Amino acid sequence: QVQLVESGGGLVQAGGSLRLSCAASGGTFSRYVMGWFRQAPGKEREFVSAISWRGGRPDYADSVKGRFTISRDNAVNTVSLQMNSLKPEDTDVYYCAADPGSWQTGRLSRDKSVYDYWGQGTQVTVSS
Repeated sequence: QVQLVESGGGLVQAGGSLRLSCAASGGTFSRYVMGWFRQAPGKEREFVSAISWRGGRPDYADSVKGRFTISRDNAVNTVSLQMNSLKPEDTDVYYCAADPGSWQTGRLSRDKSVYDYWGQGTQVTVSS
């Protein structure tokens, strides 16, 4: 069983930065595509970013491209999301997720349904 724990959320002014981290335990972290998603109350959980096993070919939603950077450190089973130039519309609960099936399929997916494991989420609030 894979457990994911996010940290690093908080309150920041527009234009500021935050760095989210997600620590994984259990399973084989280096074989999972890792993703970040976000969700506002009453809305669908939406894709933010994903990164492949060795950190290459990251993918970003258009809304965060150029402002957010995803990275991972397989030595310590951690994936991070550096968020710069934050906007009020980035206010959401952010979740990290693991896709174990990616090892066999080679996929790097934006579809939340393929991610089997999720963290509890961390709140990011950006004030205007």
